[in-house]
Amino acid sequence: MGFFYSSTSVTSTKVAVNGVHLHYQRTGEGEHAVLLLPGMLGSGETDFGPQIKNLNKKLFTVVAWDPRGYGHSRPPDRDFPGDFFERDAKDAVDLMKTLKFKKISLLGWSDGGITALIAAAKYPSYIHKIVIWGANAYVTEEDERIYQGIRDVSKWSEKAKKPLETLYGYDYFAKTCEKWVDGIKQFKHLPDGNICRHLLPLVQCPTLIMHGEKDPLVPRFHADFIHQHVRGSRLHLMPEGKHNLHLRFANEFNKLVEDFLQ
Repeated sequence: MGFFYSSTSVTSTKVAVNGVHLHYQRTGEGEHAVLLLPGMLGSGETDFGPQIKNLNKKLFTVVAWDPRGYGHSRPPDRDFPGDFFERDAKDAVDLMKTLKFKKISLLGWSDGGITALIAAAKYPSYIHKIVIWGANAYVTEEDERIYQGIRDVSKWSEKAKKPLETLYGYDYFAKTCEKWVDGIKQFKHLPDGNICRHLLPLVQCPTLIMHGEKDPLVPRFHADFIHQHVRGSRLHLMPEGKHNLHLRFANEFNKLVEDFLQ
């Protein structure tokens, strides 16, 4: 029984990295280490339930982290300096090095996908493969309108609000969402609205880009742009997928990921 228990259990703990205590969940005992990177306001538990539960635990050791200021990686409160994506990329890589993984693959959703691209570009010898979805390499006027539409969390649906309100309490959730919108809008003022366009040609590892064709938050041209500029990348479209395709179509998503990572 002991072996069975250890292979399917999920541990949840914190470790000191770059001056903050980062919280993560860990499961599985496979040779291939995979880090799950959540989206805006996200955490391992709110963003990756079906992946933590069902990704193959014999093949993979799965770690889901809460970036600083998100989930249980608090304090500190989340802030958004101009280099917050680079800071997350460094924190993520340093977390996995602290946990003694020699080389890792990344699964990045939304903001976590941006973080994954930056990590792959900046730490190429450490990153084996990446899967990203709902990510964008730059910010347009259209994106800015979309962000403005989610700035006020009181207008969100109950379903979208509930897990984050439970995790953070209403005030921190509302305040941090506003800070995020202002933080992401700062890229609009840079040439070409650049977040990480300049880094895409530096991504050397095998890359799978997924895109839900009904994603209301991230227009299709963002997935196409990343696909065009990351050499040898694959683009997989899900016709019925929205922004949360990995939750809504978890079985299909998990199978694609397992096949790609092997």
